[in-house]
Amino acid sequence: MSVADRQRPRPGELVVDHVAHFVADLDEAAAILQQLALKLTPLSVHQADGKPSGTSNRCLMFEQGYVEILAGAAGRGLRLACFGTPDAEAEQRRLAAHGFEPPPLVALSRKVKGGTARFKVVRSERMPEGRIQYCEHLTPQHVWKAGFINRLKLTDLYVVADDPVATAARWGRFAGLLPRPSREGVRLQTARGAVVIARSFPWETPPAPTLAGYGLACRQPKAFLARCRRAGLQVKGNIVHLPAALGGAWVFS
Repeated sequence: MSVADRQRPRPGELVVDHVAHFVADLDEAAAILQQLALKLTPLSVHQADGKPSGTSNRCLMFEQGYVEILAGAAGRGLRLACFGTPDAEAEQRRLAAHGFEPPPLVALSRKVKGGTARFKVVRSERMPEGRIQYCEHLTPQHVWKAGFINRLKLTDLYVVADDPVATAARWGRFAGLLPRPSREGVRLQTARGAVVIARSFPWETPPAPTLAGYGLACRQPKAFLARCRRAGLQVKGNIVHLPAALGGAWVFS
């Protein structure tokens, strides 16, 4: 099975699919990541329902999940977290039934070498931590393309909340997941990856409610952390504080 095929959730599953940094300067953000010898996809311009959306991106594709560097959207920093679903329409119906008032489903696409990447996206404005949404990948083979896969995996998503229990209950209703207490705070486990909600984390974060960072699994985390130090990034233990041009933090395992 290819890396692209492995990204598809099975029926009834939910996964942590990707996160996005909203940036002012796509070239500046890309240069920071390229210093670490990470492979980024080429510039891609987005369309929504067949019309230009005003946004563009480059992505860090992983063996599990990915990170989007997005230009043209309102806001700056780590602003988007997306669950992967096999059925976007069903998620929209469920969100509506639970009072999340989702807008109509959006069909997104972007041209890539060899074809068009297509997605169905559902989100809600009732998640104050950022743009929290669902994505159904219709063409994963045009997203996870050979030659652009970095040997990393997207794992945990970290959320700062003034009231972690109440916030976890809301995220649980949004995602259909059961919150459980954990050492870090409250944890919601998906079939691949988890959401961790707490009042604070061992790095400086913006005020709640916010997305604070995300976990990355790496075959040689010590070597990668050393590479981050050489590139001038702030590293404390297994945590990399990302520069203001990106926002957020990486937590390595």
